Amino acid sequence: MSEEMTDKSTDINRDQVGNQSRRNFVKKAAASSAVAAIAPGVVLYNVAQASRDASEAVTDKSRWGMLIDANKCASGCSDCVDACHEENGVHQLGRPATDAQWIRKVQLRDKQTSKEYNIPMLCQHCEHPPCVDVCPTGASFKRADGIVLVDKHICIGCRYCMMACPYKARSFIHEDVTDQQPHAPRGKGTVESCTFCVHRVDEGRTTACVEACEHNAMIFGDLNDPASQISQELKKYPSRQLRSDLGLNQGVRYRNI
Repeated sequence: MSEEMTDKSTDINRDQVGNQSRRNFVKKAAASSAVAAIAPGVVLYNVAQASRDASEAVTDKSRWGMLIDANKCASGCSDCVDACHEENGVHQLGRPATDAQWIRKVQLRDKQTSKEYNIPMLCQHCEHPPCVDVCPTGASFKRADGIVLVDKHICIGCRYCMMACPYKARSFIHEDVTDQQPHAPRGKGTVESCTFCVHRVDEGRTTACVEACEHNAMIFGDLNDPASQISQELKKYPSRQLRSDLGLNQGVRYRNI
């Protein structure tokens, strides 16, 4: 009986050592991998390279948002667009119908007063994002802090999210992707949009577009923090959400439109 017990104990110990070795191998393989292939010909930087410490979970303590003042947004200025695309490795190929745009300038016209506005249009980072609702794979998702993202590793390029977005804020990558940024993985055949420069947010910095705006037309901050600049500005003066009738509770607000 004692010999049988000893043999079983030895087998169990061997299994435990084997399992531990396999786990260590997987961890080392994941750590050493710089890129991940999601489909033939499509290669993305590993999302694990993000700056946030893996031990720091994203919570709903903060809700990130942006306030854009149309009166301060200069006509013909593209600083925010240029900064966004440079930050995230988005290159324009001179093909307006297919070029990706994470942020773009649009012109609005008040039918009653004929007043025209030039405003940046980007992902509105909705509290109830329709893009997430229609995504069949879960590639479109919303973080606990309100930032809406696309996981390129499981995006199948069906473009349902593009059809569901009321703001036409998403782009499909038709071309081969070059000169990728490690913090902004991209891949041909996937959908992408503004990320609120999530890599900067996780480092405690502001977005590239806000940093580049010389007219101070854009403010980024925590909507849940009553002491933040964006919360203070929203208290002082009225603002509006685009298509507020949809009940999406967007994270991007506009003033003077």
